[in-house]
Amino acid sequence: MNDTISVSQFNNYVKQIFDAEELLHNIKIVGEVFGVSKSKSAVYFSVKDENATLPCVTFFSFLFDEIKEGETVIVTGSPNFYTKQGKFNFIVNKIEQYGLGLLYQRFVELKNKLESEGLFDQAHKKAIPSDIKRIGVITSKEGAVIQDIINVTRRRNNKVDIVLFPTKVQGNGAECEIAHAIDRMSEYEGIDVVVVARGGGSMEDLAAYNTEIVARATYNCKKPIVSAVGHETDYTIIDFVSDLRAPTPSAAAELLTIEIDNEKSKFIKIIKNLANEINNYIVDKQIENEDLKNSLLDNIETIIDTNKNRLDKLEYLLSNNSINYINNLNHKFNLLETSLNKLDPMAIMNRGYAKIEQSNKSISNINEIDFNNDIEIYMKDGMITSKPIRRNI
Repeated sequence: MNDTISVSQFNNYVKQIFDAEELLHNIKIVGEVFGVSKSKSAVYFSVKDENATLPCVTFFSFLFDEIKEGETVIVTGSPNFYTKQGKFNFIVNKIEQYGLGLLYQRFVELKNKLESEGLFDQAHKKAIPSDIKRIGVITSKEGAVIQDIINVTRRRNNKVDIVLFPTKVQGNGAECEIAHAIDRMSEYEGIDVVVVARGGGSMEDLAAYNTEIVARATYNCKKPIVSAVGHETDYTIIDFVSDLRAPTPSAAAELLTIEIDNEKSKFIKIIKNLANEINNYIVDKQIENEDLKNSLLDNIETIIDTNKNRLDKLEYLLSNNSINYINNLNHKFNLLETSLNKLDPMAIMNRGYAKIEQSNKSISNINEIDFNNDIEIYMKDGMITSKPIRRNI
């Protein structure tokens, strides 16, 4: 089969074409930077326009000291085809800032718009609960993010529950899924706080979190919401709208959970301090009581002697006053008894007087008598009945 060539032959042929074409060497290309990845010896990235992307690599990492992802730059270099791996890269030896990239420009425009509407205002931000029992997490069900959150939460406090609402974290439709998940979590009574999370990535990878639909869903969320998108150096629109920004998903789990062991230690320390304070208080009071007791014992004789004369005088006055009071009462009683004896009906009858009644009614004058009926005459030793006869005196 003389019409076939090996892979190595083909790759070498392609490389010779690139190397031989002078017009492709030391050329300048304009594009937007994305997908930056740094290693010890090189920086890998890509530049793009609306229709195509170009993979690049530079071995001068300092070139990225002033370059941010999303910027439009001019890269100067030459194409290179690696025959062993069959890969194409544009080797960059110079980078110049050209202007803001499209993604970054849209980011700034949206940020300014939402900020002017008050979506970033501190007054609107809700406080994060101090006692969290259940965390709602919005992220991909696959990958390290949800596992990191679960692992950190379980390590710190295994009593806290995690509720996952799985969504796409990048690509077409991701922003709609994220916004919908935030709306659903907002109405879910079973959670205390919402975490929107994903790992790090390029500005293009994080584009869903720089959208207006996600920002407004975050602003309208009834639950406290924490953004944990990307790495510590990554900032997205949701970071400014959320009630709290965590630098990483793992940091969000750290911020929202109270470590049980630390709390136990704190509690034990508080109990010990309280027990010491109570013991010291009891000892102080015992000393005070003992001092008071000794003071009372030392002074009790003095107190008794000082007041003895006064007590004797009071006893004398009380005794005399009591006798006088009793004598006065006896005198009054005798006078009252004499007056009562004078009013005693029996005493009057003993002197020859009688009481006359008719029909159980006392008769005091002759006009009160019914001469047709008997009268009763009561004397000291009995009663007689008599028919009354009117006689003029």
